[in-house]
Amino acid sequence: MTEPIPVTRTTDHGTAKLMPDVDRERAWLLTVDGAPQSYVDLDDPAHLEFEYARRLGHVLDTVAQAGRPLDVLHLGGGALTLPRYVAATRPGSRQDVVEADRGLLELVVEQLPLPPAAGIALHVADARAWLEAAPADSADVLVADVFGGSRVPAHLTTLAYAREAERVLRAGGVYVANLADGAPFAFLRSQLATFGAVFGELALIAEPGVLRGRRFGNALLLAAHHPVDTAALARLTAADAFPARVEHGRALRVFTGDARPVTDEDAVPSPVPPDGAFGIG
Repeated sequence: MTEPIPVTRTTDHGTAKLMPDVDRERAWLLTVDGAPQSYVDLDDPAHLEFEYARRLGHVLDTVAQAGRPLDVLHLGGGALTLPRYVAATRPGSRQDVVEADRGLLELVVEQLPLPPAAGIALHVADARAWLEAAPADSADVLVADVFGGSRVPAHLTTLAYAREAERVLRAGGVYVANLADGAPFAFLRSQLATFGAVFGELALIAEPGVLRGRRFGNALLLAAHHPVDTAALARLTAADAFPARVEHGRALRVFTGDARPVTDEDAVPSPVPPDGAFGIG
């Protein structure tokens, strides 16, 4: 049997590399400009290798009864890890994936093909432009996992963007974004203030070391018009190999402090990660 070999390609927005996992047959790591981006096991799409991806999986598991099909909009495609997960765990789901990097999407589909009849539609477009054109009340879940050069783009951090997300979500829908920040958390607090101005319920999932300001890292922001099942999320995230905390309610309001919602005029990307923050090994 021929051993899989790494595949490197210059795409629209950087250099993408697919590397086989020596420990799992038909599993691949995607890096973009050297930063780990996605991990996919073609034989086990329900396997989520990265901690932040497992937390996103927990959110997707708890937003509705197990196995119930959902309409999911993914902003940011990567190696299509989360769409594959939803297709495996919630068969019959309808999913749209919006990815700005056509070359990256073509590489992923060519090397890591989607299963037939997966119900996943792929769109090459800017995430906000696509969102603004999307029909109202069309998604049960909106997953935002968009990074350009390891930073969340500024135009995906604003009040106008949050209002578009709210418009596209159904009344019982959930917005979840993968963000990254470190102390003093100016970016993360501004995002909580922004989405708190549009949605009635917020929650934040992150490792305790990140929340205490000890290191830079990922944090998931959840927003909805109904209470999120924080108790179930807390149980699931606490049981992971790298446990996380779920903050909500008063503790989250205290964390947000006097941060103000972000306008299109004053928006900035998320901060540049410190060297080695998201490296391999």
